[in-house]
Formats: sequence, structure tokens, C-alpha cells
Amino acid sequence: MTITATNTKHNFSAGPAILPKEVFTEAAQACVDFNGTGLSLLEMSHRGADFVAVMDEALALVREILELPDNYHVLFVGGGASSQFYNIPMNLLNDADMAAYVNTGTWASNAIKEAKAFGQIEVVASSESDQFRHVPKGYPVPADAKYLHLTSNNTIYGTQLFDWPETKVPLVCDMSSDIFSRPVPIERFGMIYAGAQKNMGPAGVTLVIVRDDMLGHVKRHIPTMLDYRTHIKKGSMYNTPPVFPIYVSMLTMRWVRDQGGLDAMEARNFAKAQALYAEIDRNPLFKGTTAVDDRSWMNATFVLEDDTLNEAFLTDCKAAGIVGLKGHRSVGGFRASMYNALDLASVQALVDVMQIFEKKHG
Repeated sequence: MTITATNTKHNFSAGPAILPKEVFTEAAQACVDFNGTGLSLLEMSHRGADFVAVMDEALALVREILELPDNYHVLFVGGGASSQFYNIPMNLLNDADMAAYVNTGTWASNAIKEAKAFGQIEVVASSESDQFRHVPKGYPVPADAKYLHLTSNNTIYGTQLFDWPETKVPLVCDMSSDIFSRPVPIERFGMIYAGAQKNMGPAGVTLVIVRDDMLGHVKRHIPTMLDYRTHIKKGSMYNTPPVFPIYVSMLTMRWVRDQGGLDAMEARNFAKAQALYAEIDRNPLFKGTTAVDDRSWMNATFVLEDDTLNEAFLTDCKAAGIVGLKGHRSVGGFRASMYNALDLASVQALVDVMQIFEKKHG
């Protein structure tokens, strides 16, 4: 077997990440002429009827896809998910209040660091001693915690949370890298937030979903732009919103809905993960880096048993049109990100390269 060079690209980048091709096509047209108006979406007033319709549909699609009850608010804000690391405790915690956090990787660590400026933060579980190769389980959650903060998927280390903790404490979850990839028990969550640039849209907008009873309890002054209630009252239009990322996110959510919603995404993502992990486990040249039960469906991390072959493997991947496979700079190895829009055929292309590589170097 040999690798045939191709111009087709199989995008395994961790983010900004692959989106459906039909979304790119429609978004590109909107940059030139939006809805036959003769104007680019990028130059239209965000207060005009054309964009207001976009915002309304985007908000409605979040509600439809996640089946949100009426007591949840949907917001599109700027600043990335990292800005929510401090914004959440600023809005939800008084200085004497306590929140529980689980540390499962870099982004959870950053959230903990920022939250310590507000309230009392208790790290109830951590996998740091294991280089974040597993997701902690069975830890106690203090009943007086205002919330339990989780990171549902860890892009750098390749772990994912599959069983939500059994607790009456509201869950607050960073779902930046697996939002809309599977059904979630919404009633368990007081808040969900996600940067768009994995499964939802381009970088530049952050989705925030917050339950009504989580807000209005803090005594501190909250700057107007950082107060969730400001954006709730103004329908995410208090200031000029990130128009283009919201539009592309709307198109992507249409695609998710039209594909069959979260059940269809779950089946699609499970099939891709099964195919790749089966080859990692079968092929003697490769090995996974995380606990088997916690392997992410979004970001598969693995290494070569002989790391002197790393560059040769990446060269073969490049010839096959496989891009974005190099692991995060902090951990090395390889990372295959398999977000919603990646086709099973792309995963099969990677599996084919791994099998050919085995014949050449095994």
C-alpha cells in the first residue's frame, strides 16, 4: 500500500476548527451580498431588520436544539470562554460564598485561578497528579456550594466527561469543545458557556446559557458590560455584537438541526471516535495517552511508541491531505480533533495512513 498525494484536506485542527462546507458557502456569499440586499453582512446595521432576524433565529436555534425551558436565558457575548472564567464568579458569588471546581486540565486550571478573585473556591477533585489523563469520579460535592464548575471536554489532554456528577448543586460547565455534540441533561445545569470556534462557528463569539435563579444574588458592583442581566435585557444587543460569528453560528446550528439534532450528532461522533480508537489500540506503532473510559470523542490524543518516527508520520499525513494533527505544544504527540462537521471519511483517511505507516515501519 502507498499513500497517494491529494489536494483534498482532512482538517483535524483543534480550533479554530472545521465547519460544514455548506456553511462556508453561504457565509461567503453573505460577505458579498446578504439576502439580495446588495450589501455585505459586514457593513449592515446590527439594529436593522436583516440582522435582527439573524439574531432572533440564532437564539431560537439554541433553544430548539438544546430543548431549553423558558427559565434559561441565551446570550451571545464577546471575550471568548476565557473571559467567563472571571465573569461567572463575579456574577454568581459574594465574597463569603463558596463554589466547587473540578480541575481536569489547562482550561479548568485557568478558571480556578480567575475564580479565586471572587468568593471562596474549593477544588473538590483534580487529575493533575496524573498529567490530566483521566477524569475524576466519585468525589464529594459540598452541599453549600453555590455551583460546581466542570469542563466537559479537555482539548489538550483528550479526556471527556461522560457521567455528570450526582449532586443537587447547580452545574456550571465550560462546553467550549463539545457543545452541540450530544444531548445533555439541561435541568442539571445552572449555566453553560462555550467559545464558538470548535463546534458552533468561527472565533469571536461566546455562547452563554444561564438559568434565571442563578442571577441577582451578589452584592458587589458588576460593571455594566460584565453583568449578564445587561445582555439579557437587551437581547445580546446592548452594544454592537460580533455580527459575522453569530451569523455563521446560526448557519451551523441550522445544519445541526437539519442533520437530526443532538441525537444524530452523538451517533456521528461516536462512530468516528470508535473507528480511530480501534486503530490506535490495534496498531502496535501507536498508543493512546488517556484512560480508556475517559477518551474524548472530540479530541483523540495519541503518540508513536518510537517518537523518532514522528516527522515521518506527519509527512505521510500531509501527503494524504491530513492537517492539524500535531499535538498541543505543551504535551506533544498527536491530536485528532473530530468535531461535528468532520466526516467519517476523514477519519478513515487517517486510519488508512496509520495502517500504511505500520507496513512501512512495523
